[in-house]
Amino acid sequence: MAQVAIRDVSKEFGAVKVLHGVNVDIADGQFVVLVGPSGCGKSTLLRMVAGLENITGGAIQIGERTVNHLPPAKRDIAMVFQNYALYPHKTVRANMAFALKLRKIDSKIVAERVDKAAEILDLKPYLDRYPRQLSGGQRQRVAMGRAIVRDPQVFLFDEPLSNLDAKLRVQMRTEIKELHQRLKTTTIYVTHDQVEAMTMADKIVVMQAGRIEQIGAPLELFDKPANLFVAGFIGSPAMNMLKGVVRGGDRPGVEVGGVLLPFSGAHEVQDGQPVIYGVRPEHLQIAADGFPAKISVIEPTGSETMVFLRFGDHELTALFRERHNFKPGDTLNLKPREDVVHLFDPTSGRRL
Repeated sequence: MAQVAIRDVSKEFGAVKVLHGVNVDIADGQFVVLVGPSGCGKSTLLRMVAGLENITGGAIQIGERTVNHLPPAKRDIAMVFQNYALYPHKTVRANMAFALKLRKIDSKIVAERVDKAAEILDLKPYLDRYPRQLSGGQRQRVAMGRAIVRDPQVFLFDEPLSNLDAKLRVQMRTEIKELHQRLKTTTIYVTHDQVEAMTMADKIVVMQAGRIEQIGAPLELFDKPANLFVAGFIGSPAMNMLKGVVRGGDRPGVEVGGVLLPFSGAHEVQDGQPVIYGVRPEHLQIAADGFPAKISVIEPTGSETMVFLRFGDHELTALFRERHNFKPGDTLNLKPREDVVHLFDPTSGRRL
């Protein structure tokens, strides 16, 4: 195992700059998720750690070594790809053993490591099968097994669950997390799925347009987003964002569409200041003294009900755990929980 330090790393493809001075510290044994929309630079950063992309500027350290100019084979990392990257003409056993045989490791040690990894991943019944005879989830386990047998200092995962169906993704998410808890190997995991990031990570790095927006523990990002982008990206369904103006007085609030919405006194704002009022769907409650919003669409999932509403010119989402007999066209009186409301600067996007 080893710590990883990414220091002021930049990347250019010709005249196009895709990473702008990225800094990330990853502790020994930590599970760090790089998350962001497509094209934000997260996979490029992972490939630079792996040695599959050259570094334009800055430095990457794995353990005590700066690895900028080391080839992938010399970095003591193992990577699991989105498309599994298995040899179709080799059995599961041969796929998992291949990298060790290239290093001319004793065949007895190779067999022991393959058997141990197969046991961890429940692959023993499939060792003599070929990839074409396996399901998507089983193939991804083989790819993970191939990484485990190498006993690397760092595991790198590049959107490994993207090709799996929804139910299998949830199962594999749990398996990868359990695997990390068992092996305690430093792990860097790339995904565009914020639910994956929230459920798996010790630490999340939120990226946009080649820059880091915020780094923190999952619940820290959820409870205290640094800016509008993080607030809108982390959390499902996304936070409601309403344009308004701060109004002072005995009960300060934010005026939105002629209605005064409450917030706690912990925000640094002034009377008349334009703000973005942020409230998560699960923090909207039905209350007699709430503001009126008209239901447009209802989406029941069983455990909860998502309701889409219109409030003046604004579209809102509310999430209820309890069951209600709602119908499209009904009007609900909603009241935000003021202790969990967020205010953002509309120009910079910064949380106030």
